[in-house]
Amino acid sequence: MTEPYDDGNVFARILRGELPAERLYEDDRTLAIMDIMPRGDGHCLVIPKTPARNILDVEPDSLSAVMATTQVMARAVLKAFDADGVTIQQFNEPAGGQVVFHLHMHVIPRFDGVAMKPHTGTMEDSGVLKANAEKIRAALAEA
Repeated sequence: MTEPYDDGNVFARILRGELPAERLYEDDRTLAIMDIMPRGDGHCLVIPKTPARNILDVEPDSLSAVMATTQVMARAVLKAFDADGVTIQQFNEPAGGQVVFHLHMHVIPRFDGVAMKPHTGTMEDSGVLKANAEKIRAALAEA
């Protein structure tokens, strides 16, 4: 059994404008932002605007919107970084590796022969995040 949704989580606070984020894409149902602790250049996150702890309690229509935006972002990061592939990850509950309890999809550009960085909890330099975000926004504008 999962815990109830906590509206004090970092993504809920970003959605309310209480915390900054490097925003990449937004529509009426979803938001895509840079991951501040990336496991590779261009690592971004897609979140629903409606409260959902994870895939176990999200409404199907909201999940569908998240997946559509995940596809948009996967195409954008492939183009922006001339990547060889893309990894999509999503974790549920602590035992499943979930750390922030608001549904989110990780979209990570990947390159042949380059391992994904481990999750260290170290924040990326804001200048690097901004530069990577600009590349992704440019790719989105060309789509």
